[in-house]
Amino acid sequence: MDGLCESSSSPTFTNNRTPAHPRRRYQSASRRETREEISEEMVQGRQFNPYSDNGGTILAISSKEFAVIAGDTRQSEGYSIQTRYAPKVTQLTEECCIAVNGFAADGKELVKQLKQRLQWYQHTHASQPSVQSIARLVQTMLYGRRFFPYYAYVILAGIDRDGTGAVYSFDPVGSYERESCRAAGAAQSLVQPFLDNQVGGKNMTRDPSGPAPPPEPVYAQGQSYTPPRSQLPLEKVQALVTDAFTGAAERHIEVGDGLEIFIIEAGKGVRVVRKELKRD
Repeated sequence: MDGLCESSSSPTFTNNRTPAHPRRRYQSASRRETREEISEEMVQGRQFNPYSDNGGTILAISSKEFAVIAGDTRQSEGYSIQTRYAPKVTQLTEECCIAVNGFAADGKELVKQLKQRLQWYQHTHASQPSVQSIARLVQTMLYGRRFFPYYAYVILAGIDRDGTGAVYSFDPVGSYERESCRAAGAAQSLVQPFLDNQVGGKNMTRDPSGPAPPPEPVYAQGQSYTPPRSQLPLEKVQALVTDAFTGAAERHIEVGDGLEIFIIEAGKGVRVVRKELKRD
């Protein structure tokens, strides 16, 4: 009976699984990190981006008797040219034009809505609004879309109430300013310093024997503000615009194909000058 005696001790259960090898643990962690990276890339790849930059450049210059606004005609995305004729300047009234740069679809929609509102104004009042009123309207439309803004940089040019040229520049959310000259778009960093130098007379070494430059105006309280404008003749301004776009087309791949210059003169309306630019 000794062989049939049961052991008084409780049964013991042992785990036969061997501990994971350090290399296996490292491989498992690596696979887990790889899966997380792949899933993150897939999620980011499915994100919706409503905007695209279609290149091109616009500019405007104002003077005492006229305003000039211009833009190239190339529409591109990255290294691809979508079309060689996509005009960026649109005539709104007999003495006002607008240029839009950035995302082409947003720019077209903004101009479409703006022209519709101007048409309503003309039907209601039997007259065309002034360039100041149009500038305020553009500001209101852009600011109204500030939570999902138009990806558009806008320049407005026209003839003021007193018969002088006016240029307004806007950012995508409606901040705007009246200026003597302004460039926007892909080649802004190339064109704006050129305009500041040639139109605004900035960054120039003064001839000691010549006359001293006029001091900056200081306005007292209640004194009327004189808007900035250039003193250059029309022929000089046209040459500057052509040189600016020719140089930009040589240095920037998103500028080229064609140039449209809209010349707005007091009492003469709007006329368009078209020129060719570099096509490669």
